[in-house]
Amino acid sequence: MNKTNNKYSFIGHLEILRWHLLRSVIASVICSLIVFFNKSLVFDKIIFACKENDFPTYVLLCKISDNFCIKDMPFILMNIDLSGQFLMHLLVSFVGGIILAFPYILFELWRFISPALYKSEKTTSIFLFLTSFLLFTLGVIFGYYVIVPFSINFLSTYAVSGSIENNIHFISFIKTIVTVVITSGILFQLPLIIYALTKFELITPDKLRQYRRHSFVIILILASILTPPDIFSQILIGLPIFLLYEISVIISSISIKKYDSSSK
Repeated sequence: MNKTNNKYSFIGHLEILRWHLLRSVIASVICSLIVFFNKSLVFDKIIFACKENDFPTYVLLCKISDNFCIKDMPFILMNIDLSGQFLMHLLVSFVGGIILAFPYILFELWRFISPALYKSEKTTSIFLFLTSFLLFTLGVIFGYYVIVPFSINFLSTYAVSGSIENNIHFISFIKTIVTVVITSGILFQLPLIIYALTKFELITPDKLRQYRRHSFVIILILASILTPPDIFSQILIGLPIFLLYEISVIISSISIKKYDSSSK
């Protein structure tokens, strides 16, 4: 009987999870359609805005010093594929839909997990999910306003010879922006990942401190893989991740202390 009940209980949980996933997919599709039908706003005002002089990052740099002021980008965007623009429209709509639906996806995940939690754990879980959303948003903003403009400026102005003119495929331009923004949002989840690993006793603050140098090397490798192939962009994304790593060590220490005090 117990095996039968456990089987039905497992199937019941899978059924519940299926509906949560289905609602998350529907929300992502709806948000993707919103992005798709706002083509001019998404491409002209957001994606291609970072190659214009009035982009906030460039304006701020010019206000700081004329030496930091970024002038017109010496390149033009072009399309060489018949279906290129349409496929990029679909890609951007898909990614934008996931970003817009991310809070709802987290909400559905919390609704699935919350019935198995105690009252005190539910309060903690709400805080963790809100923190996850905040960190993801900060990562996306950091990627868009810091890493993207510096990467585009560096890569578009770099030249091995003055006889070469930069006519950049717009697909390469968009993929660079999408990759940087999504990667930044994901990497900014590091403190929550460390917190979860600490809770499951898979990692300790002492281990984090002991392997700090190894972790920094891994972070640099990840940054080199996931960001544009220039050292400046990798340093830009590496620095905040290093800071988040140190914050993660503190969070792990606090989590360990709370666990030890509650187990006594």
